[in-house]
Amino acid sequence: MPAITYEPIKTCKQTGARLGKVHTPHGSFDTPAFMPVGTMATVKTMSPEELNNMNANIILSNTYHLWLRPGEDIIAEAGGLHQFMNWDGAILTDSGGYQVFSLSNLRDIKEEGVHFRNHISGEKMFLSPEKAMNIQNALGSDIMMALDECPPYPASHDYMQASVERTSRWAERALNAHARPSEQGLFGIVQGGEYEDLRKQSARDLVSLDFPGYAVGGLSVGEPKNVMNRMLEFTTPLLPADKPRYLMGVGSPDSLIDASIRGIDMFDCVLPTRIARNGTCMTSHGRLVVRNAQYKRDFRPVDDNCHCYVCRNYTRAYIRHLIKCNETFGFRLTTYHNLYFLLELMKQVRDSIKEDRLGDFRDAFFHQYGFDKQNAKNF
Repeated sequence: MPAITYEPIKTCKQTGARLGKVHTPHGSFDTPAFMPVGTMATVKTMSPEELNNMNANIILSNTYHLWLRPGEDIIAEAGGLHQFMNWDGAILTDSGGYQVFSLSNLRDIKEEGVHFRNHISGEKMFLSPEKAMNIQNALGSDIMMALDECPPYPASHDYMQASVERTSRWAERALNAHARPSEQGLFGIVQGGEYEDLRKQSARDLVSLDFPGYAVGGLSVGEPKNVMNRMLEFTTPLLPADKPRYLMGVGSPDSLIDASIRGIDMFDCVLPTRIARNGTCMTSHGRLVVRNAQYKRDFRPVDDNCHCYVCRNYTRAYIRHLIKCNETFGFRLTTYHNLYFLLELMKQVRDSIKEDRLGDFRDAFFHQYGFDKQNAKNF
């Protein structure tokens, strides 16, 4: 048995979205699912117990950052990432490639890998498909990602074609370097930017390698949302129906719903935790910047329609006070609420698929959230 398997449960008659379950060595999770991001082996300000309480059954951690601090050797010595951070659910680790391309101003992409400078110390470093696998094998995550090139948007067709071909070669090298295939699943990443022929080429190359799951990369990187949706509509049918599909770096409510409609099973994004630290909350009526002066005497919950711990116990005025005073508890409360909001949204998406009404749910949610109908069609 492979380490990662996908169990299809139902297809929504109204939209074609799919309901399923992904099975991992550390438990199963229902899909479509949002994965909270725990970059440094922690979801910022949250405890594992709190994440469990809001039914987050899988989280993401970052290979690049854990490689730099504390080092994969220390985490392996602790018994692996699950033991190190006291998390008994599933963990997905990215390859580290996105951070190399986004954090390092000095990098040199070669066939053997990427030469770059550590963004903290300036030290010269090198990341190859094999090195990314060695680190993730040591971390012991349930789902690992093959190293890919993360091209900028926009990029020319010629540049993107060379990048896609390199990513395919790197994917094969990653598979060959994978030391624990019965314990950890490795996903390939489909690239190709906004070019259908290159998306098709990338998907064909990776599917031929028979990964246990596939990610769609190179989206949500600055392109218009209608381009992202068009690429998803084109790409997801090229991927095996019996394996999970993961859209990387997407966490806005509208995109979570529309990508689910287009056949995506898994999502991750730092958005809910990052904006929480700026005093911004996701609500059923749109974003609410709780640190604004208008909430100084507002003794309502963050969201009247939310039943999370924060909304049941604290007011906008109190949370604003904490954040204005730079109190950590305030950031904990906004983070808890935002993660709960997205996890609950995905539960509503799954329920709507089960009841063949996801299109109706999307329209009602978009209307209440403040999207007009024309924009809703483009999301």
